[in-house]
Amino acid sequence: MHTPAYIGRFAPSPTGLLHIGSLLTAVASYADAKAHGGRWLVRMEDLDPPRETAGAASHILRTLEAFGFEWDGEVVYQSHRHALYREALGRLKAAGLVYPCYCSRKEWQAAAVMGADGFVYNGKCGRADYRPSEQDSVKQPAWRLRVPDETIAFHDAVIGRYAQNLARDIGDFVLLRADGFWAYQLAVVADDADQGITHIVRGQDLLVSTPRQIWLQRCLGFPTPHYAHLPLLVNRHGQKWSKQTLAPALDLAQREQLLRQVMGYLNLPPAPATDRPSELLAWAVKHWDMAKVGKAAVCTEEGYS
Repeated sequence: MHTPAYIGRFAPSPTGLLHIGSLLTAVASYADAKAHGGRWLVRMEDLDPPRETAGAASHILRTLEAFGFEWDGEVVYQSHRHALYREALGRLKAAGLVYPCYCSRKEWQAAAVMGADGFVYNGKCGRADYRPSEQDSVKQPAWRLRVPDETIAFHDAVIGRYAQNLARDIGDFVLLRADGFWAYQLAVVADDADQGITHIVRGQDLLVSTPRQIWLQRCLGFPTPHYAHLPLLVNRHGQKWSKQTLAPALDLAQREQLLRQVMGYLNLPPAPATDRPSELLAWAVKHWDMAKVGKAAVCTEEGYS
């Protein structure tokens, strides 16, 4: 099969080093792109400086190279793309689709109900009769996108149909935080559209964000990519391996073992003996079949089997 229009991406955040879950996403997104004759881009999602680890971005790129990955084009850094996000927010403001929110997190969550991804914002600042107090009006607001009281559904290549009613399950969501940092939802949608991304292969932890991103794509007139949300790798407590759960950084001395491990999680056939990561990736591309990727989370001890 050959789909020249296929453009995929791997978008790590430099809040820490790559771990086993990162490698699973990198292998799957790379294999899916290359199996379709497509391009595989790397984007550094470095929009939250307080949470970033010094030197992590360059370490991530060196690690990808050590594991045999070759990306197409230049690496894109979100921290260099503020103008793109301002333009997108400006269009939404002009269309009356967003509004300033002066509520503190503590204030609005006190009376909120739980939804699909935490507390559901009650829409207070978006009401037609709402007027900020004199004290609030001098504060820097967040900007929220209005959401519809309707079901946003899509077909995921791994899990099948997924749907949310954004008004009930999520609420109007933030695009620009009160502290001046761009929210993930706006940045990722603007970047994917600007880079022409047609297929997104990522972890199931981001599945709950997808209806929000589809709604935002519609508001901005952007096409909606194809999605595939991969099974998560979890520890013995059922927690996703991440920086927060102390997932160990990838050990370059175990490159072959780790690549074979994640290829097994993706239900790829065992590769012939080789100590060259690039050959293992080539095997993954040749035998790639998204239909064989499992839906359920996989438990691994200490991030390694």
